[in-house]
Amino acid sequence: MNPLSFPAFRAFITVRFFTATGWYMQVLVVSWIIWSITKDPLMLGMVGLAEAIPAIGAALPMGYIVDKAEKKGKIKLALSIIVASAIGTGILVQPAVLSVVGSSLSVTLLLALVLVNGVARSIYSPAMFTALSATVPLEYLPRATALSSATWQGAMMLGPMAGGLLYGSCGVGWTAVVTVSLMLIGAAGVRYLPTMPAIVSASKGSLKADVVSGLRFILGNQIIVGALSLDLFAVLFGGAVALLPVFADTILHVDAKGLGFLRAAPSVGSVLMMAWLSLHPPNHRVGKLLLVAVASFGVATICFALSTSFVASLVILLLLGSVDAVSVVIRHTILQLHTPDDMRGRVASANTMFISSSNEIGAIESGVAARLMGTVPSVVFGGAMTLLVVAITAFKAPLLRKLDRLQA
Repeated sequence: MNPLSFPAFRAFITVRFFTATGWYMQVLVVSWIIWSITKDPLMLGMVGLAEAIPAIGAALPMGYIVDKAEKKGKIKLALSIIVASAIGTGILVQPAVLSVVGSSLSVTLLLALVLVNGVARSIYSPAMFTALSATVPLEYLPRATALSSATWQGAMMLGPMAGGLLYGSCGVGWTAVVTVSLMLIGAAGVRYLPTMPAIVSASKGSLKADVVSGLRFILGNQIIVGALSLDLFAVLFGGAVALLPVFADTILHVDAKGLGFLRAAPSVGSVLMMAWLSLHPPNHRVGKLLLVAVASFGVATICFALSTSFVASLVILLLLGSVDAVSVVIRHTILQLHTPDDMRGRVASANTMFISSSNEIGAIESGVAARLMGTVPSVVFGGAMTLLVVAITAFKAPLLRKLDRLQA
């Protein structure tokens, strides 16, 4: 039976896809406008910083709250904040509003709205992670995880592509309308999710004690901490995507439409690979496969930095996305199968801190490195550091390296 045959999983996919598509359309518009106003790669890093601060700072407490609360309500709350932020962003990016508000204040307000998104994400991410395991029986989790990740990557592909085309063809007004509409469709899908009550655990400790116990569980599991650390530092140093507006404008010489295709290319590769993995989930030598996938990500990052051809860059980014998809599916499946039910929220929050927020922190690193070293050298440096991280992880986490099959 296919996971999509379960109504709850279809509702989960609906929420995930439409919310993320609108989200990534918004990311493209905000990053392009901030770059157009400032022409400073460091400001692109500040976009990442604005979202990372609340996502990291609130992640573990929110994971504790998600573990102790009904999950469906928390997803509704997070999406309400995300939609409100999207409406505010859509109004602010209109040319007439930008001219009245002024360049400096506009950038500040856009970063503030990104900050609000980070707060919502600290709730949304652990709640949705926990919800996935409630939508399908345990034996369908590997395939459901691949489909869920493919859905997210599909949104990452469609969102920037549609955002760039709409922005370039119809203007920012229609782009904002479509962005908010997609998020509203995603929010409407929450009503069809199952009710997910709090998991009653043996722990009766305080918030601090339960958060600490969650961290101890993660740090005491070499397979989990190895997988998280591997992707954390790989994404941290391999943050070429954050500098795509710079590459599009100054190296590849394309406009917002071209930027949309560049932003979408990694997700095209991810979707294709995840579609394959949903039918053929990895179940042999998965530890080595994870290491090879992340090393390939580092090599692709270096190749992209050295490319001066738009077409070649698209192909490289597509390959980069496909190898990243392998590591995402393996890591998410490890987390789902190796985590007790009463710790899923806290482990998901740690995942947000380690991995999801490392995209934003990687954006900061990329912006600072580009300011200090230049755009191309900074991305080459990031790819080389990714390869170093793989070597260190392979040595320090032998249980992960020797992991053969994905099983509970």
